[in-house]
Amino acid sequence: MQIELQDLELRYAALRICDAGRASRMRASLAADGQQSPVSVVEMNADTQRFVLIDGYLRVRAARALAHDVVEAVLLPLGEADALIMTLRLDEVGRRSALEEGWLLDELIVRHGLSQLEMSTRLSRSRSWVSRRLSLVYLLPEAAQTAVRDGVVPAQAAMKYLVPLSRDNREACERIIIHLGREPAVTEREVARLYASWRRGDAALRTRIEAHPRLFLRVDESTQPDAKSDTELLVGDLNAISGICTRARRRLLDGTVQFVHRRLQRAFREAQRGFVTLTELVMEEPDARPVHAHGDPSPLDGGSRGKDDRARPEPVA
Repeated sequence: MQIELQDLELRYAALRICDAGRASRMRASLAADGQQSPVSVVEMNADTQRFVLIDGYLRVRAARALAHDVVEAVLLPLGEADALIMTLRLDEVGRRSALEEGWLLDELIVRHGLSQLEMSTRLSRSRSWVSRRLSLVYLLPEAAQTAVRDGVVPAQAAMKYLVPLSRDNREACERIIIHLGREPAVTEREVARLYASWRRGDAALRTRIEAHPRLFLRVDESTQPDAKSDTELLVGDLNAISGICTRARRRLLDGTVQFVHRRLQRAFREAQRGFVTLTELVMEEPDARPVHAHGDPSPLDGGSRGKDDRARPEPVA
């Protein structure tokens, strides 16, 4: 069915992280190809004909940004709690961060009155799984959660560094987040540096970090001139991949290893999947594709093959 955007109740918008990159790609896709999959809604009130949006917040934001009036939707014949549980169970692995899962579980407890035992049963998860995700929400200060929602702090950084920092000193964690401000967004590596420096620092250093975290990061970066940028690190990773492929090719060409062992086949399939994912990411930004020193296209761009590729074995199905 088609639903007007003004008839949607965005009750659960705070359960998802705002990702500027994904939002930009969604707007571009929606503008070029239209809506490819419907959002999920439940009926809020039969009299008012309003609907609660369960899944599809990114698509709705993109539609609003493009001044669309309606979205395609699937009306779920369920209550809100049942619909939220169903979408969480159907989510692909890794689609939500553990913190987003914790927000949803907390919403089911606070708004819908479910117990941890009931949620673990209905989600087919252990009670410890439910408890761990709720602990992320309860340990992390609200200011930090807001920073994660707004895309200022990566969710992974919050879970790895801000949660233990808050466990040590909740007030210090709050001060650092507040003084970070809203932009630009910090990276996971920057949060890791703040946490590590705070942990090993004396009282005076901790006070400076809490009061001026961005200034500390700039000063700390200037005192480490040999520190590699993200681009340099990625170039190093790609060079390492190239070297590993060359070494593996030589082992196949010398005839001492045959591609019959199941472990070899399984490892090759995993390597294929990883490289396909990497290639898709590179192809999203053509200007950022790596280029060799002499201007030749890199292997990721389908460059010319060398003589060692003549006897390359066929990929395993």
